[in-house]
Amino acid sequence: MTNPTNLSGGAKSASGASASVLSYFRWAFIITILGLALGAWLGWQTTGTAGGTATIFFICCVLAVLEISLSFDNAIVNANKLKTMTPKWQRRFLTWGIIIAVFGMRIVFPLLIVVIAAKIGPWQALVMAASQPDEYARIMHDAHLPIAAFGGTFLMMVGLSFFFDHEKEVHWVRWLESHMARYASIRGVEVAVVLLMILGFSQLHDGAAAQVFVNSAIWGLLTFLLVEVLGGLLDRVQQDTLSTAAKGGIGAFLYLEVLDASFSFDGVIGAFALTQNLFVIAIGLGIGAMYVRSMTIMLVEKGTLSEYRFLEHGAFYAITALAVVMYVQTLFHIPEVITGLAGALLIGIALWSSIRWNRRHGHTHGVE
Repeated sequence: MTNPTNLSGGAKSASGASASVLSYFRWAFIITILGLALGAWLGWQTTGTAGGTATIFFICCVLAVLEISLSFDNAIVNANKLKTMTPKWQRRFLTWGIIIAVFGMRIVFPLLIVVIAAKIGPWQALVMAASQPDEYARIMHDAHLPIAAFGGTFLMMVGLSFFFDHEKEVHWVRWLESHMARYASIRGVEVAVVLLMILGFSQLHDGAAAQVFVNSAIWGLLTFLLVEVLGGLLDRVQQDTLSTAAKGGIGAFLYLEVLDASFSFDGVIGAFALTQNLFVIAIGLGIGAMYVRSMTIMLVEKGTLSEYRFLEHGAFYAITALAVVMYVQTLFHIPEVITGLAGALLIGIALWSSIRWNRRHGHTHGVE
């Protein structure tokens, strides 16, 4: 594939040699050092003891690892979309996108939930996060059902849209994917599948909970469709305005940010099982989000998705599985560790299958 403009500040040397893998994570390492230092300082300020400081430091590390494990499939899907974007919007995804990911999803989003659920102002919600962390965590936990229904529906549409594609030629699980590609010509087939899933899971809830589940899931479906339509319109306007057509601009950027938000729902809620401190959660998950961004850039520039033909499939299977898990979590709790390991396992199997395919067909440097 064509190599986009260097996003990592040194991905390609003048001689054209590929940069080392570590160079892609330079900023992630810097953010990790700063974030953990801030976490240690916060631990000392809130506890005043070495043991409390070490505990907060450890929680930040665990949250970072949790975010990376839950979002590895997100990095692969992001790379699939990012490779179609212009270099300018690729850079904006790494810079603006990480600001939105950390401050938007890890701080503003939890505050917004409390603002709506408790019917208080943003400042009162921030004060509650700092002075009443237990009450803040309780409100976040009570909001889990609508969040899981919304995010699960959005991710399910993302996953099914990949498989219900009549132009899709490469199949990993051939007996399943070939049939899905064949039925993709039926307009709205993936929407019908998601609606059936919504109706089925709503029957497992009682009374008001069933109504909340359906309403939130429908909003998730509408959000996906609106982002698709709005993204297409914005990119078309951009292409008509610029002298050189800019493929994959603001529309693709918007799509990636909403996708990242959907992946973040489960991690943000699950983080409250480890700590009720909003700022510790923001530090830990923010460090993880930076690694996911760096991983995305590496996948694009090194052409990894082209080299391992089933890696993308594994990511979309993991996304679909995560969507189902989020639905199930509206009924009972599933540890985030299991969710992360399941996604990593699917991606690992896809990578192993890709390597086997390459060896069998004599491809050692990529797939044509």
